[in-house]
Amino acid sequence: MSRQDSAEMHALQALAWLAGNEDLLPVFMGSTGLSPDELAARAAEPEFLGSVLDFILMDDAWVVAFCDANGLRYDAPMLARAALPGGESLHWT
Repeated sequence: MSRQDSAEMHALQALAWLAGNEDLLPVFMGSTGLSPDELAARAAEPEFLGSVLDFILMDDAWVVAFCDANGLRYDAPMLARAALPGGESLHWT
């Protein structure tokens, strides 16, 4: 599996986690402006998947909750984001 394929898999897990989170999903939907149909249609786009990870990475508690729910290391979302389009330009300070 390529690095990007692995990153897309983690991002899809993140999207599924968001979809199951009744409190956080409306925040994500509001921030994207997408309808549920548009969300489903864009789920296969690497650029959109990067935005899913960007959203989760905004809050350490979200990262921890997502990683705990999926048995991932806490740096997995950040590493996945770096492998998706636009991720190479992120600068963590």
